[in-house]
Amino acid sequence: MSIADVESRPAVDGGRTMNLTKRIVQDLGQAIVTEQFTEATGFPFEAQLCEQYGASRSVVREAVKMLTAKGLLRARQRAGTIVQPQSKWSLLDPDVLKWLLEREFSIDLLIEFTEMRMAIEPRAAGLAAESATGRQRAAIVTAIERMFAAERGEDDPLEADIVFHRAVIEASNNRFMQQFTELSEATLRFSIRRTNAYAGVSRASAIDHRNVANAIVEGQPADASRLMHDLIQGALNLLLEAGRHATRSTF
Repeated sequence: MSIADVESRPAVDGGRTMNLTKRIVQDLGQAIVTEQFTEATGFPFEAQLCEQYGASRSVVREAVKMLTAKGLLRARQRAGTIVQPQSKWSLLDPDVLKWLLEREFSIDLLIEFTEMRMAIEPRAAGLAAESATGRQRAAIVTAIERMFAAERGEDDPLEADIVFHRAVIEASNNRFMQQFTELSEATLRFSIRRTNAYAGVSRASAIDHRNVANAIVEGQPADASRLMHDLIQGALNLLLEAGRHATRSTF
């Protein structure tokens, strides 16, 4: 596979190095995840990338370094840069997960992600009920208000739903859980649409989400955790049923 097979775009005007670096990372990351570049086909040489993007060697090296940190590439002595197998990719990196979801729809990927949400978000809700600050509680309430506004056609239902889940995780005040917010947002943009479609609704239930929010704001950790668990379990059940249906359809 040649570098010409990757979409070519004009170089960034005005020497905007950071934007150019991000663009190279985006293009090459997608190309790797969609298997335009593999361990077997090889990866472009540095000089090819410099010419393709009109970029300096330092810009290309920074982009390659970022992709290496995501587990997509590896520098091998006297062999140049090689593409890593998927087992080495950092699936917890929001960019990698986003590229995977854009590659092709995978019900199994969404099921696995939702199972991980089950391990994190109910506990995050319980912690939020115990330790959320006034500002964090206000952010959760605002997210709920946006969800109800979305039901009236006055806000974006997907964005409001995502803002709620981000606010709850942030309010956990657990630094490790807070690292989950970007990953959660990247995948929720795909999974919320799917689960709503499977449920036959255009948006998530604002009332169900408000129940979680009320438990957090009122300082009831056990209720907050249970209600968040039920909320995500409902989404997981829909995905599992869709997965079973897809499996049956292949026979």
